[in-house]
Amino acid sequence: MQIRHATEADIPRMMEIYAYARRFMAAHGNPRQWGATSWPPEALIRSDVADGKSYLCVHEDHIVGVFFYNFGEDIEPTYREIRDGAWLDDSPYGVIHRIAGDGSVRGIGSACIDWAFQQCGHLRIDTHSDNQIMQKLLRKKGFAHCGTIYVVEDDDPRSAFEKVRQE
Repeated sequence: MQIRHATEADIPRMMEIYAYARRFMAAHGNPRQWGATSWPPEALIRSDVADGKSYLCVHEDHIVGVFFYNFGEDIEPTYREIRDGAWLDDSPYGVIHRIAGDGSVRGIGSACIDWAFQQCGHLRIDTHSDNQIMQKLLRKKGFAHCGTIYVVEDDDPRSAFEKVRQE
């Protein structure tokens, strides 16, 4: 599987994948994470693409997955306050958001996480408390549950995870 930056021409396919992901999550016990608000909105995806922070998973010349990745110091405002725990490391970190696949290829979430971790060696990610599939994957990938964060889009708590490369 290859990872590449998304372009404006990719946006219709990206929105198809997000629609599929909303249906998948709803069918697997997680209807509220993106379903209640039809998240993510196209305007946000367009902004991510324009900022160079939107990525695609490509398998045999087909776009099969999408995700957001950014790296820096204090880059995720919703991560400034964590409840019922603490982050492991205060150094600059990468963040992954909006991982989604089209269901045609297994291992998209794992490929996205592996790629992002290779870029920076320090990742933070959050997921809805109902998203047991993602939580299981994060634990399998060696992430530690660090606490709870809240996003501005809704009042549902998010489970916050972090992984730091051991030197």
